[in-house]
Amino acid sequence: MTGTEPPDAVRMRGIVRTFGPVPALQEADFGLVAGEIHALLGENGAGKSTLMQILFGLVTANRGTVEVFGRPLPAGSPRAAMAAGIGMVHQHFSQVPRMTVAENVWLGGPGVRYRRGEAEAAVRRVGEDTGLALDPAAYAGNLPAGLRQRLEIVKALAHEVRVLILDEPTAALAPSEVADLFAALRRLTASGLGVVLITHKLREVAAVADRVTVLRKGRVVASGPARDFTEAGLAAAMIGESPAPTELDTVLERPSAPATGARRIAPVLEVHNLVVRRPKTELAAVAGVSLEVQAHEIIGIAGVEGNGQRELMRAIAGLQPCTGRVTIGHGGSVGFVPEDRQREGLILDFTITENLALAASHGFWLKPKFLEGQAAVAIEEYRIRTPGPRAPVRALSGGNQQKVVLARVLDRRPALLVAENPTRGLDIRATAEVHERLRRAARDDGLGVLFYSTDLDEVIALSDRIGVMVAGHWQWVPEQGRTRERIGALMLGAAA
Repeated sequence: MTGTEPPDAVRMRGIVRTFGPVPALQEADFGLVAGEIHALLGENGAGKSTLMQILFGLVTANRGTVEVFGRPLPAGSPRAAMAAGIGMVHQHFSQVPRMTVAENVWLGGPGVRYRRGEAEAAVRRVGEDTGLALDPAAYAGNLPAGLRQRLEIVKALAHEVRVLILDEPTAALAPSEVADLFAALRRLTASGLGVVLITHKLREVAAVADRVTVLRKGRVVASGPARDFTEAGLAAAMIGESPAPTELDTVLERPSAPATGARRIAPVLEVHNLVVRRPKTELAAVAGVSLEVQAHEIIGIAGVEGNGQRELMRAIAGLQPCTGRVTIGHGGSVGFVPEDRQREGLILDFTITENLALAASHGFWLKPKFLEGQAAVAIEEYRIRTPGPRAPVRALSGGNQQKVVLARVLDRRPALLVAENPTRGLDIRATAEVHERLRRAARDDGLGVLFYSTDLDEVIALSDRIGVMVAGHWQWVPEQGRTRERIGALMLGAAA
């Protein structure tokens, strides 16, 4: 190596890891250079997170070597990994909701006694250095999803990391927040930080990655400079040969025309002058919104996080106090799919059968055999990959957990389905399957669907009509304005 080449920050060779008889990683190699962003691609279950969990010490490899800045890294020790300068931001948030931002940042640091001034100064320092600003005194539980994701990154950066692992960091971010994050990562890599970006979005690889490695079924199937790969080539490497057209469209992020061919019959939802106040204040999160959703129609909501879309949807679902009028047509009910399936949609230690039976109207006595039979039908219908109805939901992948949530909600035959970020954190196949399930619910079952997504491409691809929320106000997107650029401008408050 010449004096001008950056050093190897990470070198992993011949990594093997099995879980029982299932091989998660098979002779996988991975390298990271200081000052680069290395994208790690693959479907859920391909081994991406497992490989990085081995680097961070959360999982021990059966075989293989790991070096960090030229020194062997002790296996199975997060403490040793952090001492070597490795930080990891997980896909699912690890925060104490009742603690402030500064208190959460202090957790896991070297100090035992909490020093408020030092912790708040660390939050401000990271914000100034990266542009990822947060209020140190804000409570984590009160932050919207985008700022909670930002908190996870600030927590890692506050502890002087030299290698930063980001596991699907944009899953909860709006387009403008993704741009801010990527700009921050570029500033950090310019100072020598090495970044591993675990993702399945090819747009992100093209936007920010210097190098890319693709895993499929635990094996490295492609690796090299990002500029050497086309999006179609990466898609084929991720999925394998002969991907289904819907899967290929999903991985290539191809927006499509409205999917359902909505039929104007009668509204399943009528909202008139809806107002939702923010807790302990007279400020309006939703300021006099009126809209309607027809049967057989999918309405998508776009908006920068924190503009009232979450409060709007939860008020419509009956989960948040509001004033104004919400009318559900056909004497029907509302089915709700929450943004965080693990915290709000499921009881992770319950079985699939038990989770599907939640809120079921089977009378006072529950009949286990009857419920298990119903669960077996749902498993087949929704293609839930599991050993059987008695499997704990915790053991399922994110996509299969989301299918359990959808199966339970749609089995109640609601007139309206309200879904928050329905594919958050899911891989290509699972995203395509959820999209198809939502289209079928609208097209075949006559539901009205109202959903919000931080993925603007998803909103464009899935919606018959699109509304934008800005500062609590609703604005319909003109049909001729269904482009990323136009909708993005509306999200930032530009006039129609």
